[in-house]
Amino acid sequence: MKIVVIGGTGLIGSKTVSILRQAGHEVVAGSPSSGVNSITGEGLAQAMAGAQVVIDLANAPSWEPQAVLEFFQTASRNLLAAEAEAGVRHHVALSIAGTDRMPDNGYFLAKVAQEKLIAASGIPYTIIRSTQFMEFLNGIAAAAADGDTVRLASGLFQPIAADDVAAIVADVAQAAPRSGIVEIAGPERAPFNEYIARYLKAVGDARVVVADPEARYFGGRVEQYSLVPMGEARLGGIGLDEWLRRSKG
Repeated sequence: MKIVVIGGTGLIGSKTVSILRQAGHEVVAGSPSSGVNSITGEGLAQAMAGAQVVIDLANAPSWEPQAVLEFFQTASRNLLAAEAEAGVRHHVALSIAGTDRMPDNGYFLAKVAQEKLIAASGIPYTIIRSTQFMEFLNGIAAAAADGDTVRLASGLFQPIAADDVAAIVADVAQAAPRSGIVEIAGPERAPFNEYIARYLKAVGDARVVVADPEARYFGGRVEQYSLVPMGEARLGGIGLDEWLRRSKG
């Protein structure tokens, strides 16, 4: 089967490409550096020719609300048009758990807009809503830092390792389209502040984590279930301790 992975050289994309190639598929790792650009449309027709599945893992280069909205809308329109022309039978897109529950987070709103375009496209699809990646824990702590204090809300948090995300994305891409949403998360759920405190302690970071209900997550207010699946979810197998062990290796 020919599978096109947009964002195929990124964190999740490179891992997904490797898994699919090992499974015997013909995989195109699409990225601007390889001449496949979902924003300009460059190389899309050639990449899609003969493809059965397209996986969209592209990430916006900016978190500025208008810029990120324009990125996902433009990229999705270009991809879906090229897929319709090529007769692609399954569009898989990686989104974020809680996108529809944090209206003051511009990035989440942009992902909602992307999801709506996919659902309305007429192409069979599966949207994978993932919790935050463990690989972003350091960046999350840095963004919430106020000197030697890290201020985070106590809403629930359930991050997932990139290896687990890639494995599930590859699995979904090889299965029949769901024409709906699959939610995925890590195996451990805890209050946001407690999870980050555990991570910082494990890596020898002495900063103090404080539970602050007013602390925002990239502009969004974090309620109890803002960042985790509300119902049934497919869970990864790599917990924080195992992820840390692998990261050091």
